[in-house]
Amino acid sequence: MNAQSLKAKLQSDLHDAMRARDKVRASTLRMALTSVTTAEVAGDEARELDDDEVLKVVAKEAKKRREASAAYRDAQRPELADVEDAELAVLEAYLPAQLGDDELRAIVERAVASTGASGMADMGRVMKTAQGEVAGRAEGGRVAGVVKAVLAGR
Repeated sequence: MNAQSLKAKLQSDLHDAMRARDKVRASTLRMALTSVTTAEVAGDEARELDDDEVLKVVAKEAKKRREASAAYRDAQRPELADVEDAELAVLEAYLPAQLGDDELRAIVERAVASTGASGMADMGRVMKTAQGEVAGRAEGGRVAGVVKAVLAGR
């Protein structure tokens, strides 16, 4: 089986987008690859990121696009928000499917049960356990909101 790394897939798709003259896709993938390279050279020494780390970089870029789109819509700039939404759509193709509300709540409730959490003081432990199972399928802020809701009900 030919298991292509996520970074290699991004590079390959960038070349395909450039050949197809798909400017939005090409610029978005170029931006994502630049962020990956920046992450690779950050710190004391340069290193190659594994697929999980590349996925985190892509998720971070997607979150930036989501937040920028919301800010542009609040500022009555829908044309700029549409550009951010188009870039977000390209990035989301590389992210795992996002968890639904019910699935996320079930994961958080299992995390609460496994850690024996009894209140908000245990939020850090619950978040750590839940994030391990969520693994990029939901944003941290969304997970934190569900954790707070579940712990507040205890």
